[in-house]
Amino acid sequence: MTTPYYDAINLIERLHRQFLDVLKVELERANILDINNVQSMILHNISTDELTVGELTVRGYYLGSNVSYNVKKMVENGYLMQERSIHDKRSVRVKLSDKGKKLNDAITRLYKKHEEKLSGAGLANARIESMNHVLRDLETFWGEQMGVGGLNVASSQ
Repeated sequence: MTTPYYDAINLIERLHRQFLDVLKVELERANILDINNVQSMILHNISTDELTVGELTVRGYYLGSNVSYNVKKMVENGYLMQERSIHDKRSVRVKLSDKGKKLNDAITRLYKKHEEKLSGAGLANARIESMNHVLRDLETFWGEQMGVGGLNVASSQ
């Protein structure tokens, strides 16, 4: 037996994986093989900003080690440029290269194309906004739970 809460958790995870699959297919269609779907999402989240890996981790809720690896690969493949901070030599800032900007623009066009098709799929802006409100409330709820101990596993001794 499942509950609406448990169904929502599973659906969120499934939707995220499915969207990553959509990005993977679109990259393959465009014959872009030197960046993966997760990296393309990170790239799109950087957009016009110049960020440190730490800032990117906080902004995108990515794992730090994964972001570092993905940033390294995107620099190697020419999607990102990195520069050491003149004030703190330990800090490295990244921004999109021209190649990265071109891909970012293509991803933005893909999102807009999807948005244009949403109402035809019965997903008008009002429904999406309502869903976003619920998801933000759930995000807030989960954030609050991290400060509260809740897992109580009874000892079998």
